[in-house]
Amino acid sequence: MKKVYSKFIFGDMGAYYVQDEETGSVELVLLPADMVYETAYREKPYADSLVQVKLSGDTYAGGYAGGRTMRQSASVQALVLEGQEVTCEDGGALALYLTSESQEEHVGNGRTIVCTTFSDKRGYRYRHYLVWKKGKKSLLSYTTFENASAQAVDLEMLSSFSLSGISPFVGADESGLMKLHRIRSVWSMEGRAESQLLEDLQLEPSWGGHAVRCERFGQVGSMPVNGYFPYAVVEDTKTDIFWGAQLMHNASWQMEVYRRGDDVNLSGGLADYDFGHWMKRVEPGEVFVSPTAVLSVCRGGGIEDISQRMTAALDETVDEGPASEQSLPLIFNEYCTTWGCPSHENISEILEAIKDKGFSYFVIDCGWYKQEGIPWDVAMGDYQVSKELFPEGLDKTVETIKSYGMKAGVWFEIDNVGEKAEAYRDTAHLLKRNGAPLTTSMRRFWDMRQEWVQKYLEERVIGTLQKYGFSYMKMDYNDTIGVGCDGAESLGEGLRENMEASLAFIRRVKEEVPGIILENCSSGGHKLEPLMMSECSMASFSDAHECEEIPIIAASLHRVILPRQSQIWAVIRSEDSLKRIAYSIANTFLGRMCLSGDVTKLTDAQWDVIDRGIAFYKKAAPIIKDGYSRLYGPKMISYRHPKGWQCLLRTEGSVEHEKKKGLLAVFHSFNGEHDGALEVPLPSDRVYQIEEIYSDTEADIHVTDGKLVFHIPEDMRAVAVLAREI
Repeated sequence: MKKVYSKFIFGDMGAYYVQDEETGSVELVLLPADMVYETAYREKPYADSLVQVKLSGDTYAGGYAGGRTMRQSASVQALVLEGQEVTCEDGGALALYLTSESQEEHVGNGRTIVCTTFSDKRGYRYRHYLVWKKGKKSLLSYTTFENASAQAVDLEMLSSFSLSGISPFVGADESGLMKLHRIRSVWSMEGRAESQLLEDLQLEPSWGGHAVRCERFGQVGSMPVNGYFPYAVVEDTKTDIFWGAQLMHNASWQMEVYRRGDDVNLSGGLADYDFGHWMKRVEPGEVFVSPTAVLSVCRGGGIEDISQRMTAALDETVDEGPASEQSLPLIFNEYCTTWGCPSHENISEILEAIKDKGFSYFVIDCGWYKQEGIPWDVAMGDYQVSKELFPEGLDKTVETIKSYGMKAGVWFEIDNVGEKAEAYRDTAHLLKRNGAPLTTSMRRFWDMRQEWVQKYLEERVIGTLQKYGFSYMKMDYNDTIGVGCDGAESLGEGLRENMEASLAFIRRVKEEVPGIILENCSSGGHKLEPLMMSECSMASFSDAHECEEIPIIAASLHRVILPRQSQIWAVIRSEDSLKRIAYSIANTFLGRMCLSGDVTKLTDAQWDVIDRGIAFYKKAAPIIKDGYSRLYGPKMISYRHPKGWQCLLRTEGSVEHEKKKGLLAVFHSFNGEHDGALEVPLPSDRVYQIEEIYSDTEADIHVTDGKLVFHIPEDMRAVAVLAREI
């Protein structure tokens, strides 16, 4: 039998700590605040646990769990609840409450921290933290492990979060109602959403309640968005309730949808020993802290609502970033102009071509360091300025950029070294696996844990930023370490330590170069996870530079990152038609505008389309920065050969109450399958009036009966609309 141990109302979310009276196990159930958890939802509920852990040597779970999951092991069964503390921060003041079967609700006006403590007879203590800040529609969750025994112990698994009781509203005899939503990611096709019934994943209970049902997924390596985003949403289609989770971690991670009885459980954290070869030795007196997870629950609103509740967790962090970032200024990156061969001469030509166009940042991309005859992608690591490309020194080029009123940016691939660099042969300071240098095609990796490496990078990276006065750094990362490296208790722990040290260096950069603008890039979008996004002003959304699928990728990413942080390429070629240019420019209205390409060769007519797009983007920037997105259109079967159409509708949010709210709609027609007019519903509680339309030519678009109606003239055309509430 279960009982509610304590409950909390966090805005429109309710958090229930539910205890099994027989075993003492405590689980966490999240529900919309207007719902009440009823223990009678289940006649024979299985006891899950708020903390999922596996210690080396402890018995594994039964039910054929071996190799599929490490949840609910003997390490979990040994946990005993010690108690719960609630800390409320109200305007700087702290108040501490103890809960012990009180079911009281203590919620502060600032931050509320619920700490639930467990221990076992061996002297191990576990603390799970659930954190809410007033006004937020998401929660933060993490777990600490303290070794209070006299002997070292090896952790093989420790969860950041574990949600239980999903969904208590689906009866045991009901099926086809629960869905798992995930977001896949591969190079230049990031953000593909997938939705599957739990039955299709074989996650329905067996006739006898025996045998574990578990879908474990994640990513192994130093590219945390290589395969899947660290994101999961479970939907109860019967009650229209969504439970969501994102992990903040820059290395291997996992999530698990687990089912032994009727209830569904969702947990996640570091990739465990089975999945990511992770084992961590914790010495007596030491404490290990899991990565943080972002959690939310809501009723209605679909995938867009639950997703944006989680991405909004970073709003305040980004608001506190560099002042210049708050207006979402324009970026010019010369990579798709020079293709890895920037020079003082060609940069000067570009600057003259784009002067007075409204650009705030000019980024010198890869290749500024390459020596004669050596391509840029095998030369990184030494970072000596090329005398051939910059005969009068890089300082002259930076001063030229500044003379045009722009902030100068520069590219680094901090963690990796190319096979033609001297650093490539410095194996004493490079990562190893099984004693040999960890080598992929063209690259090796610095051992970021070494003090020598940190000092070397301080000289070559931070020193370069300071010497030349760069105020923007693009941080690229073009291969993955894989399962891990030597130098720790396990390959996975070696990876975790190395990536933790990499993050520490990024934070050192921010300390040594105050106000620097950081761009998070990893072959485009392989690091689009919340931890890295919290450290950076923006990210390269993808390596999709000039392809037709750019708007599909960019719109899909609204579910996992803030659009204000999504830097989107608009690469313009001299042979581009005006229609093609408008298509490319309109793509950037789905995030941040980054221009590149043949800007020194364009005609006045081509520049006119670009100039109008820049003006439109600046007007749309407040909605891109602070708004709510909904995506309309048929499912894209192929990104490479898109058919149909899409419209990203973004409404302005969190502005002054008396201000009329703006709306941005970005239409893209693809190939065929869209005869007639496209209709997109507008918010039912508002009336809008079109203020401005952007395209290469006039567009037949209007508001009728609460809908935005667009008559498509032809394939592969983009039209964007700005409207205002009346």
